[in-house]
Amino acid sequence: MKQSLNLNLSQSLTMTPALQQAIRMLQLSTLDLKTEIQEALESNVMLEADDGHGEVETADKREASLERSTAETAAGTDSEIPENLPVDADWNDIYSGSAAPAPAPSSEDDDYWDYRQANLTSTPDLHAHLSWQADMHPFNSAEREIAAHLIDAINEHGLLDDWPDLETRLAAEYDTDAAHIQTVLGAIQQFDPPGVAARGLAECLGIQLRQMPSDTPGRTLALRIVDKEALECLTSRDRTALARRLDVTPETLDNAIALIQTLQPHPGEAFSDHESNYVVPEVFVTRQASRWQVSLNAEIAPRLRINSQYLALIKRADKSADQTTLKSHLQEARFFLNSLKSRNDTLLQVAQTIVEAQRAFLEYGEEAMKPLVLRDVAEALEIHESTVSRATANKYMQTPRGIFELKYFFSSHVSTTDGGAASATAIQAMIKRMVAAESAAKPLSDSKLAELLLDNGIKVARRTVAKYREALSIAPSHERRRQAS
Repeated sequence: MKQSLNLNLSQSLTMTPALQQAIRMLQLSTLDLKTEIQEALESNVMLEADDGHGEVETADKREASLERSTAETAAGTDSEIPENLPVDADWNDIYSGSAAPAPAPSSEDDDYWDYRQANLTSTPDLHAHLSWQADMHPFNSAEREIAAHLIDAINEHGLLDDWPDLETRLAAEYDTDAAHIQTVLGAIQQFDPPGVAARGLAECLGIQLRQMPSDTPGRTLALRIVDKEALECLTSRDRTALARRLDVTPETLDNAIALIQTLQPHPGEAFSDHESNYVVPEVFVTRQASRWQVSLNAEIAPRLRINSQYLALIKRADKSADQTTLKSHLQEARFFLNSLKSRNDTLLQVAQTIVEAQRAFLEYGEEAMKPLVLRDVAEALEIHESTVSRATANKYMQTPRGIFELKYFFSSHVSTTDGGAASATAIQAMIKRMVAAESAAKPLSDSKLAELLLDNGIKVARRTVAKYREALSIAPSHERRRQAS
């Protein structure tokens, strides 16, 4: 094969460090952005929080200082970031991993960890709580070891997993019979919380009922209901068949069911730590006169600026290690500030476009929601759909009608009889209204709902109505009739 040299011209997308940082910051949520800013403040000496106090350089003076100090270090580096981000690069092409989480805060960030600890609801560990009770119980040494194994097998919901295998293994290991193992289990089932160490839902509810006073109204019938077969009838919501099977009146059955509904099917849930997730809106929408005003939440992130004292230390001709470090930090600070500004500008423009398209929703409610997809916003702003997707990911908008995720305002198109289009959200709102107004004795079927929607100019198939109804967690018509009876 003959070797040769060829010159080929091609175009490719070059992801500069500044553009990569801007893309990553664009899709950060509010809490992740705060962490990112805190990390930047800790690692870059040229950045400082702008608290509005102290001497602030004028824009001309600062720009002149930046140009003078970075004349050498910025040579050959493109530090300009477009106002929007018309890129179609996939996230995985730039950063490894699908989620690309922000760096974890350092252990020295006391404010961050104080917030995390205050937000964390601390409760005793379930296994420690049960072990403490087992130590107080008069078990012998062998029974205490068996109890320790049983407690260790209890899952986070407070129920026992794989009981047959566990029973067989413990009987063989401690050279005892199954009755002895069940005796130890019965003692643990009397521990707090009520219903713990049950081997299934029926046993869990039965343990809690038996621990109630014998004169509790509805207790006797409730114990009959939690029998496995009767409980299956209850879960099917067929109260008429259940009352006929138990040979009781519907009123008596209702009292027993009300008592069952007060029980805890997962007794271990109260002993699990959980952290509350608070939604912080990135965008505020308010009505001023006859116009809708869109603004960013200024409290979600501190304002940043270049530290003027460190900026004054930079000398153009000095190439010492300290000067090189300062110049490098200055370049990174410029990248970071430009990325932050680009993120805010893009988010504000996307939010304004969404509000403009969904003014009817803000004024009249869900049934007035217009169909909207990412492509519509991208074409209006002349940016790529991936930019719109990143700008709306994990971000919320506060409106007079409540707080909504930006993704909520996007819905698919459904054609209408007059050649127009309706959004899926609006159709779901109409279905919800129709079901709420239906007769309890004669609930609306999916076919009837489709006919009523057609009368309103919206042509949808019965299976589409069923899909929207299930998305709203609305039971089928025959189950709604049973619930009403």
